[in-house]
Amino acid sequence: MSRVAKTPIEIPSGVEVSVNDSTMIVKGKLGQMQMEIHPLVTVVDVDNVLTFDIVEVDKREEKKAWAQAGTVRTNTANLIKGVTWGWKKTLTLIGIGYRAKAVGKTLDLTLGFSHPVKYNLPEGITVETPSQTEIVVKGMDKQKVGQVAAEIRAYRPPEPYKGKGVRYTDEYVFRKEAKKK
Repeated sequence: MSRVAKTPIEIPSGVEVSVNDSTMIVKGKLGQMQMEIHPLVTVVDVDNVLTFDIVEVDKREEKKAWAQAGTVRTNTANLIKGVTWGWKKTLTLIGIGYRAKAVGKTLDLTLGFSHPVKYNLPEGITVETPSQTEIVVKGMDKQKVGQVAAEIRAYRPPEPYKGKGVRYTDEYVFRKEAKKK
């Protein structure tokens, strides 16, 4: 049985949550997002507090239903945080000549290849480059922000000998010792 699903969510002021049959719409100061609710889960809004429960199922399906309720609760909390404050991931470029520059809806990267890399940003994602070696990915959708950051990192993941590459700012890269003769 999921303990996550048992924790209610208080809706902050300025956020509007509407629950239909199988759809939840969350509106906040940054925009609006919607999510599909699993058929085994019920969401109840009482006095700006969301509670999550399961529909009546047999014993074999109960564990799966509580797992889905916990997932719906966590995704709802992520939606509420996304429309109020937003999500962000910070990447750092480490290496001589590695640079990044945000130009409109494109991110120009120089990562030691023979050609520059141009990454087109999806809808709802913004990128800032406070310095040439720092990239800040921002957006309302936690999954999209993480996916864009992972795709940018995948162009040149950090290597273990010198540590060069694109890494998350809080990421630790285990450094290997060079081969000895």
